Amino acid sequence: MSGFRHVVMFRWAEGTTIGQQEEVAARLRELTGVIPEIGGYSVGLDAGVNPGSYEFVVVADFASKDDYLVYRDHPKHRAVIDEFITPIVAERAAIQYET
Repeated sequence: MSGFRHVVMFRWAEGTTIGQQEEVAARLRELTGVIPEIGGYSVGLDAGVNPGSYEFVVVADFASKDDYLVYRDHPKHRAVIDEFITPIVAERAAIQYET
């Protein structure tokens, strides 16, 4: 398959609860029904197997970079970031690449 992948990892602010992380996951998963450009979407909390890992990940697949840009700038996606992620994020790492 030829496409475009977006991977983002988060570390949360001290005091962030599992419930808050699960809320972020639920809100992000809802986007698959709203943004048709999303080809594949996986989100999850770290399993806690290795110390020093990031605490949360999003892996999103798109047919093209243009489809990714639609997702990136979509108002529903931006709302999830603004309302649920930004208030609790301490650190973010991301990469986008062609598959």
